[in-house]
Amino acid sequence: MEILRCEGVKKIYGSGNNQVAALDGIHLSVDKGEFVAITGASGSGKSTLLHILGSVDKPTSGKVVVDGTDLSTLNQTQAAIFRRRKVGLVYQFYNLIPTLSARKNILMPLMLDRRKPSEDYFERIVNALGIQDRLDALPGQLSGGQQQRVAIARSLIYRPALLLADEPTGSLDRKNSREIVDMLKLSNRSLEQTILLITHDERVALEADRIVTLEDGRIVSDQRRR
Repeated sequence: MEILRCEGVKKIYGSGNNQVAALDGIHLSVDKGEFVAITGASGSGKSTLLHILGSVDKPTSGKVVVDGTDLSTLNQTQAAIFRRRKVGLVYQFYNLIPTLSARKNILMPLMLDRRKPSEDYFERIVNALGIQDRLDALPGQLSGGQQQRVAIARSLIYRPALLLADEPTGSLDRKNSREIVDMLKLSNRSLEQTILLITHDERVALEADRIVTLEDGRIVSDQRRR
């Protein structure tokens, strides 16, 4: 089942002779449960695409449909609600609230919606990510790898249609990078989570089922590995 569709997505910055096409006609379809790596050199359009897919930004033209919703129809408030409920975002820097425990950081999206968490699903996530013993700790008391695991758990807690990870291993050492990639693979397989992973690291990209390569705002390669 298709969970994401991009139709001729363009993003233009500037005007006149100063125009720059960050994205230049992106066509992309992703099915539920896929683990897709988006790769490319710096400036290829990876992060711009992620921001548009996550409804953080809007394309200059074209259409993005996520889980049946055309993102262009949403106003700013609707986009924020949609993002909170349907799109999980994991960044290189963890964006945890420093005064809240790991548990409260994970549950924050549900608290904003005044929804009660499923204790079984919460335990399933934190056990899978290996942070069940660190839930009362503040972010400053956690290692970088543990903070990223908390960020991943937060993005999974409301069962998003799509998980977008922007260079999630970029600030981690090799050991922690390996563990985070393993955690993403686990959530993809055991939780059937659809994942788009933005990375410039070829070793990380090779862990995905499909690799989409961008160059100058265009898709130049789309390879299924499994």
